[in-house]
Amino acid sequence: MMISTQTLVIFLTTCFFLSATPGPNMLSALSMGMRHGLAGAAWGGIGMCLSLGLLAGLSALGVGVLLKTSPLAFTLFKWVGVAYLTWLGIQAWRAPIRDEAADMDAAMKAGPDRRGQLGLLGQGLLITLSNPKALVFMAAFFPQFIDPERPMAPQLTILVVTMLIIEFGWIMTYAVGGKGLALRLTGPVAQRWLNRMTGALLIGAGLLLAMASL
Repeated sequence: MMISTQTLVIFLTTCFFLSATPGPNMLSALSMGMRHGLAGAAWGGIGMCLSLGLLAGLSALGVGVLLKTSPLAFTLFKWVGVAYLTWLGIQAWRAPIRDEAADMDAAMKAGPDRRGQLGLLGQGLLITLSNPKALVFMAAFFPQFIDPERPMAPQLTILVVTMLIIEFGWIMTYAVGGKGLALRLTGPVAQRWLNRMTGALLIGAGLLLAMASL
C-alpha cells in the first residue's frame, strides 16, 4: 500500500476540518450559491478544485518554497487576488434587482448557460490561483504525509484526490446554505440586501486573503 491507513486517516481528518474553515474559497462558494444556485456553484467549485490540484503539483515542484522565500512574489500574488475578489464583491453589490422571486428560483433550477458555466469555472480558478497562501501551505503540508522511502507520485496523487473530494464537498455544502438563504429573501428590498450580503462575502474573502502572511 502506497500510504498507510493511519497516515491517510490523519490526513483525511485534517483536511476535513481545514476545508470547513470559512476562508476565501468557502465564502466565495456561499456567494455563488446565493447568486447562481447549486449548478453555478458546482462550476465554480470545479474551477477551485482544478486550481488546488495545479497548486499541489506546483508545490511538489518547489514553487511554494520559492514564494515562501520571495516576499515580493508572495506580495504580488496576494494583492492581485485581493483586488480580484474585491472587484467581484463590488460587482455583486451593484447587481440589478430581479423583479420576481419566481424568476430567481427558475434561474437557479435551470443553472447557468454555457457561457455562464465557463465564466464561473474561470472565476473559481482565479479565486484559488490568486491565493499564494494555499501554495505555500501545501508546500509545507504535504511533505508531512509522504514517506520518502516510497514513490512520491502515487502518494501525492492519493493525497491530492482525497483533498479535492473533501474540498468540493464543503464547497457544495456552503453553496446549499447560500441558495437556501437567497430563496428566503424575496422582494426588491430583500434582494438588494442579498446583493449586498453577497458582495460583502466576496470583499470579506479578499480581506482574509489580504491578511495572509509568510
